[in-house]
Amino acid sequence: MSTVHDVVVALEAAYPPELAEPWDAVGLVCGDLAEPADKVLLCVDPVESIVDEAVAVGAQMIIAHHPLLLRGVHGVPASTPKGSVVHRLIRAGVALYCAHTSADSANPGVSDALAAAIGVVVRRPLSGEGPTGLGRIGDLPEPMTLAEFTQQVADRLPETVGGIRAAGDPKRLIRTVAVCGGAGDSLLGEAAAAHVDAYVTADLRHHVTGEHLDSAVSAPALIDVSHWASEWPWCEQAAGVLRAAFGGNVETHVSTRRTDPWTLRAARDQEDQP
Repeated sequence: MSTVHDVVVALEAAYPPELAEPWDAVGLVCGDLAEPADKVLLCVDPVESIVDEAVAVGAQMIIAHHPLLLRGVHGVPASTPKGSVVHRLIRAGVALYCAHTSADSANPGVSDALAAAIGVVVRRPLSGEGPTGLGRIGDLPEPMTLAEFTQQVADRLPETVGGIRAAGDPKRLIRTVAVCGGAGDSLLGEAAAAHVDAYVTADLRHHVTGEHLDSAVSAPALIDVSHWASEWPWCEQAAGVLRAAFGGNVETHVSTRRTDPWTLRAARDQEDQP
């Protein structure tokens, strides 16, 4: 029988807590280390619907990418959204472990999973010394236009309401690519300095994007994807860590529930265009 402790040890060997950013909160959020963990659910966001799924499949542990309690709290009353999740987990006997920036910087980590999903062969971290660090730089097996690569990204990531956006010349030829799972506009400078042709990340903002494109003719084209979709490929990677550690002794379930918060998108009717 595998325990919560055994799973935590395997996860922290793959995603060492010391790689986490100083502001981050990683590790076991709730649960008893001595309790069994023979069935595990992996997800991006530890939200109510994920707890529902864990209970439905009989999982004894949830492994999430995003923290449940990132900022300090003075209480977790069940009347609050976060507190409600904590109470439900405890009542159901489900442990919760969060691997956030520890998984972002690990090798392999979140950005390696994103790169593999969209067809980029990784060479090195985008920001970091040695094999670990944030983001990744790699190459496409064959060059393609920005329009073609953007479509490939859309085809290979889970579909979301927001879809995929790109900024740059649609005909630009893309060979080298930087990626960063999650919000990656803080690494725009590193992507530009690396002279890649395109940078794939999430949560790009209007002014930051415009200033980046105006900074130089050779500035990388940008592909903006859903935050959730950019990190979801990591779930299967983490499941692989557990399969390698425990074989069939720990059953893994990767949640396919879309916890991206956007639920509707509208465009102006073409007949109403001036």
